[in-house]
Amino acid sequence: MTVGGSRFATEENSAVPVAAPGEFSELELGQLRVWPPVVLAPMAGITNYPYRSLCRNFGAGLFVSEMITARGYLHGNRMTRLLASSQPGEEPRSVQVYGSDPVDVGEMVASLVDEGVDHIDMNFGCPVAKVTRQGGGSAVPVKPRLLARIVRAAVRSSCDVPITIKVRLGIHDELLTYLDAGRVAEEEGVSAIGLHARTAAALYSGQARWAAITALKQAVGIPVLGNGDIWECWDALRMMRETGCDGVIVGRGSLGRPWLFRELADVFEGVEPSGPPDLGGVVQVALAHADSLAAFFGEAPAMKQMRKWVGWYTKGFRGAAALRADLAQISTLAQLHALLGALPAEEPFPMRALRMGRAKRGGQQRVKLPEGYLDDMSDDTPPRGPRSSEEIEAWERANNGG
Repeated sequence: MTVGGSRFATEENSAVPVAAPGEFSELELGQLRVWPPVVLAPMAGITNYPYRSLCRNFGAGLFVSEMITARGYLHGNRMTRLLASSQPGEEPRSVQVYGSDPVDVGEMVASLVDEGVDHIDMNFGCPVAKVTRQGGGSAVPVKPRLLARIVRAAVRSSCDVPITIKVRLGIHDELLTYLDAGRVAEEEGVSAIGLHARTAAALYSGQARWAAITALKQAVGIPVLGNGDIWECWDALRMMRETGCDGVIVGRGSLGRPWLFRELADVFEGVEPSGPPDLGGVVQVALAHADSLAAFFGEAPAMKQMRKWVGWYTKGFRGAAALRADLAQISTLAQLHALLGALPAEEPFPMRALRMGRAKRGGQQRVKLPEGYLDDMSDDTPPRGPRSSEEIEAWERANNGG
């Protein structure tokens, strides 16, 4: 990004060169080809259709839905079905699924394939307590035989639609599982594995351990996607050069900054990207996002979601500080338009905001697991999870912020 002839980048990225011709290749996921090799991370409460389409408009790549549960989908849960839905023009269509029962996962994958989904990602990295305490998310790779059963069921039902999985390093530093997960993924026919280079215990704290991405790439023969600390387009280039990974997954760095995908598309094409928008440009993007959310979810639910989004969009801008309390209380599109319209449009994008944390906070946690879960890690019995319609509805409401 250049501003007045100078690159808009933090010091650590000031000298990172754009991609050389032929330096990087398309990301190959089965029959699917992705360029640039950039994936929007599936994020609960974030990567619904309105945000995916907004990011897609800024640059090509792969844009994955937020996590949906196999049982919620099979039971016809309204919110699950809505979050899994798409609209004409979303191609390729990518859905992330969560499930720890091979039968449920197989049936769900078969149904999604019948709907015309182009790519399915499986969540084996979620560190959230309500998921891991039921033996899901990052708890699953602790039991490689169970992981293999679930993945096998998905691949067998996929009819050659590419299946990928996403994992973390492990539960904590004394229980690392990512290399075993990579072995299972390759053996069971997965098209690629994504690694968030932190443990479940670490949540989003500290620096992502990119050296583990290198180790995984050296250990498997399938594509590896690196995830963790992609705040600037230059970070994606550095990660791929340092680790040898085949693509990058971008999560928190894109929150309130969907134009990051334009910058990523530019640098992978060997082009110096222009600078990010000023506050007036940011407001235009935020309002377009709000309008799209309202059309998809309805105005009241959309404005509830926008309370977090406006904080991310305006993060670091001095001119927005006085309005943050009011923005956190918006309930109508008219209120949002009026408040954002009062901001100083000419205020430039703040350099300090490039690497400011968004959404998930740092800090360590003690990972919650089912009682006795570590007693026999060769056990491949699926954990119970929510089963009744009432349990599923409660789980979906909690997971999706409803």
